[in-house]
Amino acid sequence: MINWFTEARRNASRTGPLIAPKGDEAMKRVVVTDHAFRDVTIEEAAAVENGATFACFACVEERETADAVAGADVAIVNFAPITRAVLERMNTGATVIRYGIGYDNVDLEAARQLGIQVANVPDYGVDTVADHAVASLLTMARRIPLYNQRIQANGWTRPGDVGPIPGFRSMIVGLVGMGRIAQAVHKRLAPFGFSFVGFDPFCPAEVFAELGIEQVGLQELAACSHAITLHAPSTPETHRMIGDDFFAHAQEGIVLVNTARGPLVDLDALASAVKDGKVAGAVLDVTDPEPLPADSPLRLMPEVVLTPHAAFYDEDSLRNLQQLASDEAVRAVRGEELRCRVV
Repeated sequence: MINWFTEARRNASRTGPLIAPKGDEAMKRVVVTDHAFRDVTIEEAAAVENGATFACFACVEERETADAVAGADVAIVNFAPITRAVLERMNTGATVIRYGIGYDNVDLEAARQLGIQVANVPDYGVDTVADHAVASLLTMARRIPLYNQRIQANGWTRPGDVGPIPGFRSMIVGLVGMGRIAQAVHKRLAPFGFSFVGFDPFCPAEVFAELGIEQVGLQELAACSHAITLHAPSTPETHRMIGDDFFAHAQEGIVLVNTARGPLVDLDALASAVKDGKVAGAVLDVTDPEPLPADSPLRLMPEVVLTPHAAFYDEDSLRNLQQLASDEAVRAVRGEELRCRVV
């Protein structure tokens, strides 16, 4: 099965490379390797207005990506694999700009060794992702999908048939990761009367204190939280951090929301936790692998709601992402300091 992003990449509009006039080899070359937007007019205008050529592709595999970036000074990338072999085809001193926060598809060590800059766009959709996480958490905390499914299947149901539902004012929300999005989630949920705990070993204690969030360890967060929302990056340290051990410490009937990274959650452990009643409801916007395998038991569980890696998606967010990526490309073309340099 091909997920929505892969399908969009394959069907993305292509613009063949624009060739610089003869005798003008100094013109910079900007390429978009792949994207999931309606068009790339913002990116193209930014390149052309700054004296660069522009080309857009729909790359999926390494070889076609390497061909696309050959001789490029700037590559704006969505999911195409930016490996050493790809980076070696770019010009000396080139720049890679990743649409979005993560850059798992970019070989950072190779970029360092080759003298290629890498930047991301970490702040384009904070509000949009926070909105999706909050909507998911509130919906599952009130068991709305379960009520709907029971009514559709049986004609009606009693309020208590979905199990106990604590009031928001009695619930503790656990924030795993305390970056921009988690803080935006806290801001949205606080008026409902929730209490909060948070886990993030890299977040300064004063941030927790300022927000009135109790700083705890991961096991303690599992033990005391009624609802948990994930906002951590995907790293070797966070891989499958929500797994058997986490659920063993969790209380019965928790709600879990993942709008961060698929590898944070052990899907087999989650399926077992849902079956055993440890998890009363889960919303997964991201999974590992993605899409969720067709034979995954999570697909058939009424307590689990799946969304197609869509937490970032609304018109405002996409426009902002394209504009910020284009602005960074302009800085790279001009030789200016990048706003969000990773390498």
